[in-house]
Amino acid sequence: MDAPVAVERQQMNKAKWIRILVLTLLAVAITAAVIYRGQLDAAALERWVKDAGVWGPALFMLIYLIAPALFLPGSILTLAGGALFGWAWGTLYSLTAATGGATIAFLIARYLASDWVARKTGGRLKQLIEGVENEGWRFVAFVRLVPLFPFNLLNYALGLTRIKLSHYVIASYIFMFPGALAYTYLGYAGREAVAGGEGLIQKGLLALALLAVVAFLPRLIRRFRKGGPSDSAAKDVSDDSK
Repeated sequence: MDAPVAVERQQMNKAKWIRILVLTLLAVAITAAVIYRGQLDAAALERWVKDAGVWGPALFMLIYLIAPALFLPGSILTLAGGALFGWAWGTLYSLTAATGGATIAFLIARYLASDWVARKTGGRLKQLIEGVENEGWRFVAFVRLVPLFPFNLLNYALGLTRIKLSHYVIASYIFMFPGALAYTYLGYAGREAVAGGEGLIQKGLLALALLAVVAFLPRLIRRFRKGGPSDSAAKDVSDDSK
C-alpha cells in the first residue's frame, strides 16, 4: 500500500472515531439533560448565580451557552436572566449566550454529526435547505422571527445547509432580539412584582405589550412575505411538523 494512501486512510479512520466519540458524548449529555431538566428552574439558577459572586453573569452565560445543544428550554433561562440581571443586562447576556449556543449546535451538525441531525429532522430538512438556498440569511431571519420549527432542533438543521457561518450568526443575533427582549422584560417585571417595586402597572403593561408584539410579528411577516420563497418553504416545514 502506498504511503499517501495509508496516511489518508488513517486520517479517515481518525475522523470517523472522532465523530463517533462526539455523537456518543452528545447523546449522553442530552439524555442527562432530559433526565435532570426538572432541576433547572429559576430558583436553582438564582442560587447558583449568587453563589458565584462576581462570576455570576459568566456562569449564567455558560449554562445558556450549552443549553441549545442539549435541548434545554431557553425560555426559562431568558426569564431568569431578566429576574437576575434586569431587562437591559439580562437581554444582553441571554441573547449573546443563546446565539453562541445556537452556533455551537450549528457547528456540531456541520462538521461532526450530520447523519444524526439528518435523522432527527427527517423530511423537514429538505425544505430548510431549499429555503436557505433561495434566500440565504433572509430565511434564517424568517425562521427566527416565525417559530415554525423547534428552536434547538433548528440550530442543528441549519448546520446542514450551505449558509455562511457569519450570515447565520449575525441573522440569528439580530432577529432573535425581539423575543429575547420580550421574555427578559417579562422576567424582570415578574421579579419587580414579587419584590413590590415601583411602577408595577406600567412595567406589567410594557411586558404585555412586548409579548403582544412578538406574538403579532409572525402574522405581520407572513403578510409581507406571502407567496415568497421563505413563506413557501416555511409552510412546508410547518406542515411536516404537524
